[in-house]
Amino acid sequence: MKLAFKCMLTPRLYKIYRDGPKESMYEPQGLEKWSDKVISTTNTLFNIGLYTSPFICLYVYRRGFFSSDEARFLMRCFWGLGGLFAFCYIVRGIGRAANPKYVAFVNALSTPASDKRNLLENVRRYDFDFKYWPISYTVNSRAIVPWFRNPFSRTANPDLPVYQRIGIQFLAYMATHTFGLRLIYPGSVSLINHLLSTELFKGRTFLVENFNGLRAKIQTADTNTIDTMFIDNRVEHPSRGKILVICCEGNSGFYEIGIMTTPAKAGYSVLGWNHPGFAGSTGRPYPDQEHNAIDAIIQYAITELGFKPEDIVMYGWSIGGYSAAWAAVNYPTIKGLVLDATFDDLLPLAENQMPASWSLLVKEVVRSYVNLNVAEWVVKYNGPVQLIRRTDDEIICLRQGQLASNRGNNLLIKLVENRHPSMNSNTRDALHRLVSLQEAQRASLIYTSVNEYELRALRLIGTYLRDYKSTHCVPLSAQHFESVMEVITAKTKD
Repeated sequence: MKLAFKCMLTPRLYKIYRDGPKESMYEPQGLEKWSDKVISTTNTLFNIGLYTSPFICLYVYRRGFFSSDEARFLMRCFWGLGGLFAFCYIVRGIGRAANPKYVAFVNALSTPASDKRNLLENVRRYDFDFKYWPISYTVNSRAIVPWFRNPFSRTANPDLPVYQRIGIQFLAYMATHTFGLRLIYPGSVSLINHLLSTELFKGRTFLVENFNGLRAKIQTADTNTIDTMFIDNRVEHPSRGKILVICCEGNSGFYEIGIMTTPAKAGYSVLGWNHPGFAGSTGRPYPDQEHNAIDAIIQYAITELGFKPEDIVMYGWSIGGYSAAWAAVNYPTIKGLVLDATFDDLLPLAENQMPASWSLLVKEVVRSYVNLNVAEWVVKYNGPVQLIRRTDDEIICLRQGQLASNRGNNLLIKLVENRHPSMNSNTRDALHRLVSLQEAQRASLIYTSVNEYELRALRLIGTYLRDYKSTHCVPLSAQHFESVMEVITAKTKD
């Protein structure tokens, strides 16, 4: 009976690794299966009711259900549903207690927290509700930024009249905290997480069973918890495995189905993580929470996983380039920075997607709340940098199908101009003109009658930029990543 009571409140189990086919999930039996369905259905209905509560209350009011008789009837219904819900929890506990596989999982989860190594070894045999996953590493807490900030304390449009500026500041605050951040980071939307849950499960299973991935929960300085996956290749591929590639995903990217497998297939050790609010990670992907998240990830890699900063490479894809660049600046001794399909600044992309009449509001939202200026951080980092540009990118091009409008070009130009300040105006003009050419076109120009300024511009572009013929979301090949890493490694040896 004690075991049944304990099983009432234990987490939902999704899979026992290496127990049957890779695609198979843990299947509840008998009482557990029936009660699980009732509980999950009730939770779904409750969430629907919560979101539609204004309409339900309006309907109840108009039908006159606020009379004493109707109120008593509704109370009986709620008590009845509550009793059924409690009964299902009891039945589920009994059903779980009768299942040897679930009991073994409960025993693994009950390993004393003081024996952290044994606890993690036991729970990593299972995939279950991440809320109940033990914390592997905690960063010393700092002052938490309050959820409410005075929307009038900063402005991106100081030249506007006061009455107009205040209105835009108020609208920007409301827009950011309702739909704005979710538009920028769709992966933080709970519905998206729910729709992708099966694919995320399959991705985790693939990483664990094919690459011996080790899942961990990291607590950040602002008390968010970050879902991570580590692939250790130090034994299987000693020369490359000693280098750790930390992957920063895009705005709808998750480590389970993201860029982790590319460096892993190339033989490097890899650490993936999900943005705050994505999948198992808590919080919201505001810049300050992103900073705390990647800071905790790097500290975990150094302190717990045993990698030196000079053996760490930051690999950012798309919007993940912001987190990667911030980390490179704040850990300047890392081995290098690789940015794949990354833009220079969020603002031009956001303005391009919104009506021109919204430009002031868009600017206020981005600059005051989600100022993802990648170039601002990249130019502050003095270590090796490699940019990968997708030649058919449909996301970060301002005009569809025109490579010249790819915002990765602007990132390259800002990087080159910062690192080569002595560059004269002729070379600068050539740089701006030739950066829109594809790699093969630039290579063929070298053997034609180009002048010295164009030749220098071509060499500068080739130093930092690699083209990859694909659209935005196609995974980078392991071979292409290897060639980029060879450049990073060669530069660190110089």
